[in-house]
Amino acid sequence: MSSPDPQVRAARNHESTSAVRGPVVAVTGAASGVGALLTERLAASDEVGQVVAIDERRGECAAARWHVLDVRDPAIADRLRGADVVVHLALDLDLETDPAARSAYNVRGTQTVLTAAAAAGVHRVVLCTSAMVYGALPDNELPLAEDAELRATAEATGVGDLLEIERLARRAPRAHPGLNVTVVRPAVLVGGTDTALTRYFESPRLLVVAGSRPAWQFCHVEDLCSALEYAVLEKVDGELAVGCDGWLEQEEVEELSGIRRMELPSAVALGAAARLHRIGLTPSPAGDLAYTMYPWVVSGSRLHDAGWRPKWTNEEVLAQLLEEVAGRHTVAGRRLGRKDATAAGAAGATVALLGAAAVVRRARKARRRI
Repeated sequence: MSSPDPQVRAARNHESTSAVRGPVVAVTGAASGVGALLTERLAASDEVGQVVAIDERRGECAAARWHVLDVRDPAIADRLRGADVVVHLALDLDLETDPAARSAYNVRGTQTVLTAAAAAGVHRVVLCTSAMVYGALPDNELPLAEDAELRATAEATGVGDLLEIERLARRAPRAHPGLNVTVVRPAVLVGGTDTALTRYFESPRLLVVAGSRPAWQFCHVEDLCSALEYAVLEKVDGELAVGCDGWLEQEEVEELSGIRRMELPSAVALGAAARLHRIGLTPSPAGDLAYTMYPWVVSGSRLHDAGWRPKWTNEEVLAQLLEEVAGRHTVAGRRLGRKDATAAGAAGATVALLGAAAVVRRARKARRRI
């Protein structure tokens, strides 16, 4: 029997080698945050062949192959050639970023990555949004299933961008046949993060809106990375929610944290928060407050069915969060320096909210005098 054609033999050898060494995975936003942690994790995995790291600066993972560029650059398609999977983590959810600039970066970046991945022959893209896309509503089930309706609005920080990314994810397989898109939605993310929800625990008092029913579920970045790895290795796909098992009631959070509550009527809290944001005194819009009022706990059943389990409990993640924010002082979402914090005293966010009407009145009088 004659031996196979050399090109056929080479192709078979390549397939065999690829099967043994695992997929080539590209990670955007790989130089910092979750992207850096995932890049290190994948580079150390025996199930991953190679990691291609993409960011606007070079990160510290020496085992990855680095490309320095903006994810909105169409040239990214050339950098993705040969990759089997792309994990897109280059998102800007910084509270201090101009909202228009943030949206332009997040949405255009995701569009470019999805189009480039399809053009480069990538067969799977993993996107990371947030469980916030389900919305925080008084009639939410506890917990929410992954296929629950996305009822969030664009009123909270970055949520409008995340909803648009979700829309792009749903549309991508139709626009690019053969491209599989998996979306991972973490609960309140903790571990070197800075969000309106982590800043909630930097206040001297925990603001509680009268009549609300908060339920707190956290997600440690290590658990998010392990869930993303599951998606990369095709152990699970589709729309995935990830977080600690169960949730904490507000009373449990107060007992564990040792931070007392200050309660406000809904109209006062929401109205004052909106005014403070409108005149530029706080980075967080009033919509962020809803996520501290109503439940948006997720079940994570699809990951659990695939064998994934979180290593962290809600209690453990809350304890780490409190360690991370120790010494920080936030009033109504605005981080203060030590001098400002001393002046603010123990009144915290609640007094700032209660004083909002007076602040607005003074601002209006000042404008009238000009």
